[in-house]
Formats: sequence, structure tokens, C-alpha cells
Amino acid sequence: MEYRWLPSPAPYLPTWEAMREFTEARTETTPDEIWLVEHEPVYTLGQAGKPEHLLNPGGIPVVKCDRGGQVTYHGPGQVVAYCLLDLKRRGLFVKEYVARLEDVIIATLAGLGLAGAQRMDGAPGVYVPYDPQRGVFDPAGSQLAKIAALGIKLRNGRAYHGLSLNVDMDLAPFLGINPCGYEGLPTVDLRSCGISCSLAEAGELLARRLQTAFEN
Repeated sequence: MEYRWLPSPAPYLPTWEAMREFTEARTETTPDEIWLVEHEPVYTLGQAGKPEHLLNPGGIPVVKCDRGGQVTYHGPGQVVAYCLLDLKRRGLFVKEYVARLEDVIIATLAGLGLAGAQRMDGAPGVYVPYDPQRGVFDPAGSQLAKIAALGIKLRNGRAYHGLSLNVDMDLAPFLGINPCGYEGLPTVDLRSCGISCSLAEAGELLARRLQTAFEN
């Protein structure tokens, strides 16, 4: 399974359309692909997303798309990995696929030096311990903050959309939404957790981990 970087920063809508076209046109023998990209600022609202979770979008465009989940933000300093995988051919069910994506993110964060990343029951994605009093990442924190989001869509057993990892970004736009539908959910990036790396470094490691996770 190969990965490639799309020209960035990229508008969201044409990228989403390209994913759908790829998925619609692929056959039983089409190789799986991973697309890495950094998007222009955009809020995306999932297929069953509730508009009330858009609190104050301001001038940021809002796109209603066909992935699962509620609302999230994509923008500069965040790497998005679109995973175009034939789950039917691989014998993977959705629950196992999502768990494997979360495992990849947790392993990627550990590889970058960030320990303590974990899942949160009932809320797909990856989270890190957080101190709500000081508003900072804290390995002994009493709360969890989101550092990576997941959203997928299946068509004829083939998955598209994927995951996003916050690397070094302006986190203020997350205040304009209830991230993934959770009121008051704090959001962090690698930089605010004390990890200094480029978007390219994080994306390359993430893609290699994805290749390893789905090599069979």
C-alpha cells in the first residue's frame, strides 16, 4: 500500500470529491492508498452532524460531508491521512478498523515522544491527559484533551475519509465548535504537548505506521 502527499494546503471539497471518485471507480484489484494532506481552514459536519454543534464558525467555511461523526476542524498545522482501503477484501469489520487506526495514532505519538495517549470510551479518536485548571497537557492531568480525530465512510465495503492529527496549529477555531459533538472538549496539538516536529515528519511517521498496520 503506497502513500502520497497531495499538494497543500488544499481546499477540502475537491479532495473529498476525489476520494469519492476513487472509491466509486476502484475494482477488486485496485491497490489501497493513503493520501496525506494539510487543508485550508474548514469545518466539516458529518453525515448525521447536528448544526447546533457549530457555535461560532465566523468566516471559516462549513462543508457537510458523508463521513461519520459530528463536527471537526481542519486547517494549517494539522496532517490529515485519508485511508482508501478495501475492508471487504481485507476481511476487516468497522470496529476492528477503527481500533487499528487508533492504535496507529497512539504508536505514532509514542514514536514522536508523547506518552500517555489513549482512547476514550464512546468517543472515537485519540486523547492525552490534560490539566483543566492550567489548560495545559499534563501526564497526571485529571481530564482528557483531543489530539487526533477519526471519521470514516464505507461504500461497498471500501473505506474512505480517515484521521487527522494536530501537529502545530492555531487551536482557536476549535473554540467555535463542540469538537466531535462534545461540549467543552479541550483540543491540543503536539506543540502544546511539548513535542516539536514538522508536519512532514509527523505525516511521514504516521503513513509508515499505517502501512505497517495494514501490510497484510
